[in-house]
Amino acid sequence: MISNALTFLKDLLNEHLCAQSGQTLGEAEDKVVFIDGENLDPISFKLGAVTCLLINIEEEKLLRAADPYLRVTADGTRVRVQPDIRMNLHVLFVARFKQYEKGLSYLSKILEYFQTNRVLDHQNSPALSDDIDRLTMELTTLAFAEQNEIWNALRTTYHPSVLYKVRMLVLQEDVAPTGDGVGEKEVSVAP
Repeated sequence: MISNALTFLKDLLNEHLCAQSGQTLGEAEDKVVFIDGENLDPISFKLGAVTCLLINIEEEKLLRAADPYLRVTADGTRVRVQPDIRMNLHVLFVARFKQYEKGLSYLSKILEYFQTNRVLDHQNSPALSDDIDRLTMELTTLAFAEQNEIWNALRTTYHPSVLYKVRMLVLQEDVAPTGDGVGEKEVSVAP
């Protein structure tokens, strides 16, 4: 699910950036990429691209159900399940270009896109994976000390970047009605 969300964001931004430059996806090299798994110590960002990097996963605890162990299936059966895990992803977009202003331009285009399309769902983004209901993009501003900690943890020098909190992925236990009396069923009785 996390992979689906990040791949979706990368592909969506590539499509948007290609459309703005007047090219098609097949013509242009991707401008939003993932980090190269072989260059992790220290991290090396691709030159001439914006790198999409997951830097944190946090559990969203505020939006829990009153009884997180209870789920009602489509046929009205109540079943006991493991609670959903609601996650927020912190995604860093890092621009590395030979021309400093070109990197800033790409970051600006990403900011503009997510300002206009803050909520990504199946209506406005048909390519969104079926296991994801919606993603909400929230710009996050860190204090200088926190930014310093991130760049120190990455063991690299600072590059122009923007951080988004991507809300909210919900990891659920698959529940299928069993018909063997494991759950409870609500029945209304007419007098």
